[in-house]
Amino acid sequence: MSQLSTTPAVLVLEDGRTFAGTAYGAVGETVGEAVFSTGMTGYQETLTDPSYRGQVVVMTAPHVGNTGWNDEDDESGRIHVAGYVLRDPAIRPSNWRSRRSLEEELTAQGVVSIAGVDTRALTRHLRERGAMRVGIFSGDSVADEATLLQRVQAAPEMAGSALAAQVSTTEPYVVEAKGAKRFTVAALDLGIKTMTPTRLAERGIEVHVLPATASFADVQAVSPDGLFFSNGPGDPATAGDQVALLQEALRAGLPYFGICFGNQLFGRALGFGTYKLKYGHRGINQPVFDRTTDKVEVTAHNHGFAVDAPLDEATQTPFGTASVSHVCLNDDVVEGLELHDDGGRLRAFSVQYHPEAAAGPHDAAYLFDRFVDLLAAAGTSATNESETQA
Repeated sequence: MSQLSTTPAVLVLEDGRTFAGTAYGAVGETVGEAVFSTGMTGYQETLTDPSYRGQVVVMTAPHVGNTGWNDEDDESGRIHVAGYVLRDPAIRPSNWRSRRSLEEELTAQGVVSIAGVDTRALTRHLRERGAMRVGIFSGDSVADEATLLQRVQAAPEMAGSALAAQVSTTEPYVVEAKGAKRFTVAALDLGIKTMTPTRLAERGIEVHVLPATASFADVQAVSPDGLFFSNGPGDPATAGDQVALLQEALRAGLPYFGICFGNQLFGRALGFGTYKLKYGHRGINQPVFDRTTDKVEVTAHNHGFAVDAPLDEATQTPFGTASVSHVCLNDDVVEGLELHDDGGRLRAFSVQYHPEAAAGPHDAAYLFDRFVDLLAAAGTSATNESETQA
């Protein structure tokens, strides 16, 4: 049986509040933005989600680690969180797929974490005060609280941070279509999760994953039927190059689908602003209303920024008519956008949440089918147009 550490550790928030605990995972020092996740499962997918770059994740579920760590569920090649905060970690894993414990993986990857924290009180504090900078200190890193607070307050804020290039692939790669190939899609990797191109490939799409620094010429080079922007970390206001690329694609009539960060950049490409939420949406139980189907979905989220678009009126843009397609039922935050041409035909769409369901519910899997329908309709329209011109 594994034994939990007794090494003292402390969590220090930028407003001066502290929480005592014990070291978990790597011992040392880390700083980042404190955010909380409401998921009761899927911690491995959360930890390996590139969207969490620079963030210290607080788990609201009290007991974490009971299923250990396996070799199949990673959403990227490494853990991306800056730190991890738990209340009651499992002493040993109990799952037939487990290869090692959660703590062993955190230690191996050098992720400084803290256990034994009153995460209920910490979460309530973040809900009232908002996401803020935080530090976890253990072992030789522990000093007087004034010194630790200075280290936390010297850390960069998430607002204004450009992080997508840090987690993106450096070289293009291809995820082959499963079964008969139907379409080719260029996917801009802003922090893409492994399951996302998998969901596209399952629908007969050959996915060309491109670095975040790719140009529109790079997109055109793969002769795509459509363009996809992934999830990712950081402030969407810093992604001017990616917004410009998307605008070129929209001018060229390329069908578009965006997820999470891709939704925020779609909003900016259409002329809307973005803003930082007080504490964001993170977890796998967020209710969203799809205005297209009049259905409510339970969805997986991980975002701290949102699009500032009018909920109840359409907006004319240089690319067509934009409208809000999805709304969060908790706080009326924009959760999706659609773009139609003058004839009412759908040209592009995006959602703020994660339909790939890793981890999370499968309510939103239909969005990948909607993208396939969009690609098919665009191909049919192009064929008809060329036949008419001939």
